[in-house]
Amino acid sequence: MLDTPELIITLLRVLRALVEVAAFTLIGQGLLYFLAGASREQNFVYQLFRIITNPVTKAVRIITPRVIVDKHIGAVSFFLLLWLWLLLAMAKQHYCASQSLVCA
Repeated sequence: MLDTPELIITLLRVLRALVEVAAFTLIGQGLLYFLAGASREQNFVYQLFRIITNPVTKAVRIITPRVIVDKHIGAVSFFLLLWLWLLLAMAKQHYCASQSLVCA
């Protein structure tokens, strides 16, 4: 059984890994958007990426003002994920420093 500091560090690592998966999937989806052209909607990988990134883009659409066009939601999602990834890294470092732990 994990004790509390290990559990919190593991939780932060898991959250950060989920953010990484979503961000890399958005990058892949963006690349396929340009590479596949008009036939991207029939591309299996592009559809898979859309399924994976759909919760993120929907959440970003809800929290962003209507001034941001739907076309730009993917880029906004990526940059929000980037900031979240950095904040999770800083939270982990802060927690490790406050508990006098050595975290890699």
